[in-house]
Amino acid sequence: MAAHPTSRRLRIVPLLLAAVAVLPWWGCGGAGDGITVEVTFPESRSPEALDGRLLLVLSRRDEGEPRFHVTDGPGAQPVFGIDVDGWAPGETAVFTDSVFGYPVGRLGDLPPGTYRAQAILNRYETFHRGDGHTVKLPPDRGEGQQWARKPGNLLSAVTEFTVGGAGGSDRLALSLDEEVGALPDPATLETEWVKYVRIRSQLLSDFWGTDTYLGAWVLLPDGFDEHPEARYPLAIFHGHFPSSFSAMRVDPPDTSEPCEYSARFDMDCYNHVQQEYQHELYRQWTSPGFPRHLVVEIQHPTPYYDDSYAVNSENNGPYGDAIMRELLPEIERRFRGIGEGWARFTYGGSTGGWEAMAAQVFYPDDFNGAYVACPDPIDFRAYTVVNLYEDANAYFLDEPFKRTPRPGHRNYLGHVDRTLEESNHLELVLGTKSRSGQQWDIWEAVYSPVGEDGYPRRIWDKVTGEIDPEVAEFWKENYDLTHILRRDWATLGPKLAGKLNIYVGDMDNYYLNDAVYLAEDFLESTTNPYYAGEVDYGDRDEHCWNGDHDQPNAISRLRYIQMFAPRMVQRMMEAHPRGADLSSWRY
Repeated sequence: MAAHPTSRRLRIVPLLLAAVAVLPWWGCGGAGDGITVEVTFPESRSPEALDGRLLLVLSRRDEGEPRFHVTDGPGAQPVFGIDVDGWAPGETAVFTDSVFGYPVGRLGDLPPGTYRAQAILNRYETFHRGDGHTVKLPPDRGEGQQWARKPGNLLSAVTEFTVGGAGGSDRLALSLDEEVGALPDPATLETEWVKYVRIRSQLLSDFWGTDTYLGAWVLLPDGFDEHPEARYPLAIFHGHFPSSFSAMRVDPPDTSEPCEYSARFDMDCYNHVQQEYQHELYRQWTSPGFPRHLVVEIQHPTPYYDDSYAVNSENNGPYGDAIMRELLPEIERRFRGIGEGWARFTYGGSTGGWEAMAAQVFYPDDFNGAYVACPDPIDFRAYTVVNLYEDANAYFLDEPFKRTPRPGHRNYLGHVDRTLEESNHLELVLGTKSRSGQQWDIWEAVYSPVGEDGYPRRIWDKVTGEIDPEVAEFWKENYDLTHILRRDWATLGPKLAGKLNIYVGDMDNYYLNDAVYLAEDFLESTTNPYYAGEVDYGDRDEHCWNGDHDQPNAISRLRYIQMFAPRMVQRMMEAHPRGADLSSWRY
């Protein structure tokens, strides 16, 4: 039986229109005035009441499903979101003109025309955490925290909806009759070369109050079975959630596959290019003299993002210790790793670049080098384009008589296609309380202290951009990597000399080079000891330049292993303890 959305069992929590009236381009009434969209789900999909974030997408694009059209970039299509709590089958959740949306702020401002509508519920579970807080969050279901593809999420069929004009309507009813299907078992993707490891983490299970697992893909060296006496160095390739190990391909490129255009790199048939370089790695990996070592890609999604940032966190839990003290020892046990810091390395780009540097800084004795490409902000004086310690507002320059928006994304010529406010407002549509599963919210979930409600404290007001200096100070002391290096160099310096290598394009799309400049200023001024690493910049290179001056980003991003494996060997030859095994793996 349908019930009114304000019934006691169903609590819908939209953002009030007044709270978001800062969106500067809103009209004062449009073709969509008075629109309501009603959403239900049948008992056949769930006999129990559900919690989550209900999203409504209204797309003008013809290809694919609207749920895949949500972005903060130039192709953004209107999306609106509400929290549902205790939503029972048959009850009605209603989108009205007071619901916050992006890039159209309210349903009443939808331009006239025909839209393809789709609703999807990102389902939440209740976690009774070990710190005493109870929170509702979207668990990862093997997809890498992607709400549009998450198994078990409910969605509606795509329905045409006309706004304004003679054929327009002011009411739309949608039913979540469909469900995102299950994914294949990762173990079925194992090959002769690639093995899958999954362990239950006691540390994380204690924190989250439920069984919590870590996974990893392990690339075995050529000759692994023929050399049972060999023990191997190990490299962690940090990055976003790896659903498979995609860096290597045994078979030559399949040029019969239809070409896929890469808008990011403006390159046709990029799928063929990827396969070409994946196969190139296989040829090199199996060639005489290529460095024999284990390559590890870790699956560590959290309820906040597709990975944990590989550090201990008040909101995410002790992922740093779980990876270093539970997962890595198990991988090295199973696959004959040397298991000592002098024979471990880490590298990665973007999120993986920050993680590589953080792992080296927070576990200085456990790695012999980090190759840090285009890292997320490593100095919060340049949190992209915001100085968290001096600026008052993240979205606008601090000026008395005009509001100049801060840019969020540029190309190599400096042309801006979105602002920080726009990116953050999209996240607010996708999830309240840092639950969007997107970039700014995961930084908050990793770096912030826990709020009284059990969710991360906001670094800034998500609507207005006003920065909280108390939260910024917590970030500084715990996760500002440059500040930590400066503060603790007397003890960290002797352990890190020769280990930090940082690369970034000087036209990084997200302005990540600004933080690297500040880190370099400190590192190059160190004398006791000198950091003895490398900081390098790619001229006019965008995100994510990784130190390769000969290849464009589209190619160099496919060659991390070939780039850094020889440097790892050189470093081990130069810096190792007495009696180190420098021979069994060099066959």
